[in-house]
Amino acid sequence: MQGRVLALVGMAGSGKTVCAQHLERRGFAQFRFGSLVVEEVMRRGQPITPENERIVREELRKIYGMDAMAQLALPRLRAMLAERPNIVIDGLYSFSEYKTLQRELGSQLILVAIAADRTLRYERLAQRPERPLTAAQALERDYQEIERIEKGGPIAIADYTLLNNGSVPELLEALDALLRRLDFQP
Repeated sequence: MQGRVLALVGMAGSGKTVCAQHLERRGFAQFRFGSLVVEEVMRRGQPITPENERIVREELRKIYGMDAMAQLALPRLRAMLAERPNIVIDGLYSFSEYKTLQRELGSQLILVAIAADRTLRYERLAQRPERPLTAAQALERDYQEIERIEKGGPIAIADYTLLNNGSVPELLEALDALLRRLDFQP
């Protein structure tokens, strides 16, 4: 069987990273689109902050287009697929990125949206230990991601959607059920 790429999409605080970490424990290779931005921020010698990441992300998109992260990630994803049967992408953002990956990976790509009520997402974002956000910051980020990054498209067109308004174990059980349904082997 050819390798498969499970791309997780969703708004900040929806549970993508929790799912990606779970999949990594289950044997998936993990790739974060955001790691490309962090690497570039570090290469520039700047501190890793949400503002510096946003600036770099927007600059990369000005240079390469709205599918910048997919273009930059494809060589790494192909190399990973040559060695591992399953990859999870944490944080595919734009509709252009999705279209590029769909064109290049075809049936190997499975898009899974993780959704949660906005108030719950904002509570989670305020409580997370790494880069917490206030409700106002989370709202601003939502607007930026929807308006500037085309984030709504991949969420709307996802092959599958998991609702994450409950506990982490409930979310991970729903994810495991989806993996069984799709016959993913570790």
